[in-house]
Amino acid sequence: VQLQASGGGLVQAGGSLRLSCAASGRIFSINRMGWYRQAPGKQRELVADITSGGRTSYADSVKGRFTISRDNAKNTVYLQMDSLKPEDTAVYYCNANLKIMRLGTDRDYWGQGTQVTVSS
Repeated sequence: VQLQASGGGLVQAGGSLRLSCAASGRIFSINRMGWYRQAPGKQRELVADITSGGRTSYADSVKGRFTISRDNAKNTVYLQMDSLKPEDTAVYYCNANLKIMRLGTDRDYWGQGTQVTVSS
């Protein structure tokens, strides 16, 4: 199983970016997909996640500015980031909790990370 993230970059404060992450390989079902981030010197934190049924949750710091969505047919999760702030600067990682077989156990898989830099 591979998770391929894309869409990071450099943007000015107030700008927008859209991250994408596609899961590929032997996948039976994907439960939850999400985005985490890690800034220098800080722990990795959950930004947003979404269940297979479309239920979403967000970190308080991004509520009202970020929107997570997913395309189940494409095994892809998106993160639309608007009104970006310098404190959103971090490496963003996508995560998928999935089964590779019908009777298998759920496991977490991670993408390679994509850098988001917001200049003031």
